[in-house]
Amino acid sequence: MTGKRSPARRPTMKDIAQRAGVSESAVSFALNDRPGVSEVTRARVRRVAEQLGWRPSTAARQLSGEGAATVGFVVARPAHTLGIDSFFLQLVSGIQEVLAERHLGLLFQVVDDIEDECAVYRRWWAEHRVDGVLMVDPRTDDPRPGLLDELGLPAVVIGGAPEASHAALSTVWADDVAAMRVVVDELYALGHRRILHIAGLPALAHTQRRLDSLRAEAERRGLREARSVTTDYSDAQGAAVTREVLRGPAAPTALIYDNDVMAVAGIAAAAELGFAVPADISVVAWEDSALCRMVKPWLSALSRDSVAFGRTAAQELLALLDGAPARTVGVPLPRLIVRESTGVVPPGYRHAHEVTS
Repeated sequence: MTGKRSPARRPTMKDIAQRAGVSESAVSFALNDRPGVSEVTRARVRRVAEQLGWRPSTAARQLSGEGAATVGFVVARPAHTLGIDSFFLQLVSGIQEVLAERHLGLLFQVVDDIEDECAVYRRWWAEHRVDGVLMVDPRTDDPRPGLLDELGLPAVVIGGAPEASHAALSTVWADDVAAMRVVVDELYALGHRRILHIAGLPALAHTQRRLDSLRAEAERRGLREARSVTTDYSDAQGAAVTREVLRGPAAPTALIYDNDVMAVAGIAAAAELGFAVPADISVVAWEDSALCRMVKPWLSALSRDSVAFGRTAAQELLALLDGAPARTVGVPLPRLIVRESTGVVPPGYRHAHEVTS
């Protein structure tokens, strides 16, 4: 049995000096663009530094010799979807509450994809820029946990699953499978059999768990017309999918949206087509927020304390920074708050609206 792999070591000026065949002071002069070395030596030192992947550390670390006093947080999602996502705003609020107690900063960056996110982690590690990271949106086939383990960066995975936990990283997870079951139970009890789940990004592990849960519930209950459609979480796609399915020959009687923004956009789209909520169609939002109580009818929604979710994740990261072992922690199951947007299926609904485009 092999032992745990040692974290990768950051290259130092001493490493560069040995490789380039010069003194450490010469390396310092060359990399800091100071006089004292020839242009040939300066070019050789910089070439070796690039080959070794050396990056200058932050000023704070250089001056104090201590940690960066900063936690990193990278999000690989379309930037236009983040500003209207109440879950992320509340999550970051909870994270910041905990970090502020320890006078730690939060370094936040939005990138296009996972490859870019991995590049950010490598750069932060090489530059000593962060002491640890909070990783969100786990994928079904995700290279990030292995990379963070290899780099030796303490990390917490937010929204992972217990069975997918990485031994070297802490995980804070939510039971999406049980949450979907709660929603389907409520809709089924109201008589709904044609249920459509308007989901988020298909590459995300929690999206897949929700899709799988709906599929399992549909098989268990014999719901042949229950299905899911994936989107980018935006109001535009939420509305577009709603229009498309309600114009179909067998419109669903209930819609489950993966966030509050899509649910609100969906209600507006349904109204444009002459569908009344909940008389003709019931609507449930996955994330409860003030937005759910600013529309008519008020939205039934799954409610969870997203601020507490962020606090838990930050507390787990601080524990890792203090030397505690990695562990997996669950957050409470969301509670379904039934409001005005859900109701019983009207008699004879199968013969309801025939909408033309």
